[in-house]
Amino acid sequence: MIANLESLLLGSSYNLKSTLFLLTAVAILTVVYAVRLLFRGRVHYARVDKQGGSALLSKGLMEMAYWWMQPMARALVAFGVTPNMISWSSLVFGLLAGICLAFGHFGFGGGFALISGFMDSLDGMVARLTGTSSDAGEVLDATIDRYSEAFFISGLVIYYRDLPVLQVLALLALMGSFMVSYSSAKAEALQVDPPKGSMRRPERAFYLTLGAVLSPITIAQYEYVRDYPIAIGFPMVVALGLIAVLANASAIERMASIAKEMRLREANAARAAARAAALADGDVSPDSVVTDPARTR
Repeated sequence: MIANLESLLLGSSYNLKSTLFLLTAVAILTVVYAVRLLFRGRVHYARVDKQGGSALLSKGLMEMAYWWMQPMARALVAFGVTPNMISWSSLVFGLLAGICLAFGHFGFGGGFALISGFMDSLDGMVARLTGTSSDAGEVLDATIDRYSEAFFISGLVIYYRDLPVLQVLALLALMGSFMVSYSSAKAEALQVDPPKGSMRRPERAFYLTLGAVLSPITIAQYEYVRDYPIAIGFPMVVALGLIAVLANASAIERMASIAKEMRLREANAARAAARAAALADGDVSPDSVVTDPARTR
């Protein structure tokens, strides 16, 4: 019993230290970027401009993260590291994050997830810098994104196995995450522009990682006396709840928007076919067929 308690406390200590290290590193990088912002203004990246920000993850934060990674991307190019090598490394760190979370090591899990997320962005940067961007690379990148996210949340599903309510919450977050990604892929396949909505991949990664990184602090401060067999990690639960609700709501909104657009297309196609048939039968003259832009939008 005493040995188990000592082991638990030692693990919590290392998790807390890893969290404090990560927060310190982020604070230093934020200060450096703030100085850059003060003297030279904001940075702009085509990928960030295309993706845009949201109420849950501002464009400014995304620009700052991309600015942080530019020197790393150039260094990787200098060392001859290929985009695919970075992508596969991202998958490995995503798997490590999931394993750590399955054992309740939130600090280490958050750290590995952060590295995995950085590499997920770095592979595209390196591909653009080296002129090796390709559709095959995008497929690999998207596939690894799904697996990394599945590893992360599946680790939490395993960890919360003795707390069914939290386990269901994690499963709902996993469901919402995959449905948002599926709706985006479906819209792209059908050549439809879905509403941007909330809880896209960058937002989900940000909140999941943040929840994991902050959990060791709340565990040390508020959960040293526990009513449950495991530490809950309140920031992690909040992040899961946010994604479970907003990601599923966003997925429903996206699918409804896609379905509406497809119904409009089908109605326009049916109208055009009817007009073509009428013209072919001589029921109407070509001059009498007037296209109403308001009806065909």
